[in-house]
Amino acid sequence: MKVLGRSSDAAPAPSVPNGPVAPPRAPSPPGRGARRRPWRRVVALLVVLVLLLPVGMFAFGWWQFSRIPTVDVSSALRPQAGRSGTNYLIVGTDSRAGIAADDPNAGAFLDEGISGSRTDTIMVLRIEGGSASLLSIPRDLWVTDPATGQKGRINSTFAAGPANLVNAVTALGIPIQHYMEINFVSFSRLVDAIGGITVEVPAPARDGNSGLQIDAAGPVTLDGAQALAFVRSRYYEQFVDGVWQADPTGDIGRTERQRVFLTTLLRGVADTRNPLALARIPGAVGGGMRIDDDLTYFDALRLGWTLRGVSPAATTIPVTPRTTTGGAAVLELGPGASEVFASFSR
Repeated sequence: MKVLGRSSDAAPAPSVPNGPVAPPRAPSPPGRGARRRPWRRVVALLVVLVLLLPVGMFAFGWWQFSRIPTVDVSSALRPQAGRSGTNYLIVGTDSRAGIAADDPNAGAFLDEGISGSRTDTIMVLRIEGGSASLLSIPRDLWVTDPATGQKGRINSTFAAGPANLVNAVTALGIPIQHYMEINFVSFSRLVDAIGGITVEVPAPARDGNSGLQIDAAGPVTLDGAQALAFVRSRYYEQFVDGVWQADPTGDIGRTERQRVFLTTLLRGVADTRNPLALARIPGAVGGGMRIDDDLTYFDALRLGWTLRGVSPAATTIPVTPRTTTGGAAVLELGPGASEVFASFSR
C-alpha cells in the first residue's frame, strides 16, 4: 500500500528553535581591522624603544668611555682598602693644543706666550658615602718636588709627569685613589655642551689678558670661552664704587674662582637630563681628557650618580703668602693645614 506524503528518503524538515531568533550579524565596516593594526604596531614599537633605550645609552656611554686615553700613574695611587672615602685628583692643564691664534677668545688660552702643557688647576674631589668635598690646591703652594728633592711651586711638579704631581699631593697627607686630567680646550667645549654655567659675581669684572668681561653683578651665565677666561684670570678686576679695582687676593682669589667653576661644572654635568646634551658631553671631552688605568666605567657612573643634585662642600687650605730669597711670590702652609689634610685621608 502506497503512503501518500513525504518520501522516507527525503531530508527532514528543519527544526524550529524555542524562543526568539537572533537577528543576522551586521558585517564589519570595510578596513576597520586594518586601521587598528598599525596603531598596535606603533605601541609595540614604542614599548620596545623604551626598553632598549637605557641599554643603548649604557652601551654608547661605555663605548665613549673606552675611547678616553689613560695615563699610567698606578705607582703613585694609594689603594682604597681600609678608607671611608675616595679621593679624585682633578688636574686642569693649560695645553694650547687645538686653539687657533685668530680665535676671538684666544686671549683666554694663548696669553703669556707659553707652549707645551702645565697644570693650571689642581683640586681634590672627595666622595664619602653620599657626600662630596672639593679641596683647591693653589698652584703657588711651596712644596718639595718628589722627583728632584728641590723646593718649588706645586704646579711645577707636573713637569716630571702626572705621577710626580700625584706624589707631591700625597706628600701633603692626601692619598689619591684616582686621577683625572682635562685640558682647556675640552673644559671650554664641555661648558658649551651643557649650555653654559651660571656663577655669582659680587660686582662687574674684567681681565684684559684673559678676555674676561662681565658687565653686571649677580648671577651670570658664561659660555665656554668666558668660563675659562673667568677661571684663568690672573689680573682680575672688579668695578666697585665707580672705579676698577684689582683683586688683592691674588692666587688665593684665583683658586677660589677655580673651585666655583669646577663645582658648578661638575654639578651641571651630573644634573644634565637632556638626551642631546648627554650625547654631546663625551664628544666635547674628546681626546682632551686622560684618566688613570684603574678608573672603570662603573666607577665613573657611580661618581656621576653621587654628584647628582649634590654641591660639593668647599674646603680651603690655610696658607701664608711670602716672597722667596729669589723674589718669587709663593704660598706656605699655614696653621690648621694638617687638620684639613687629615679630613681627606680617612
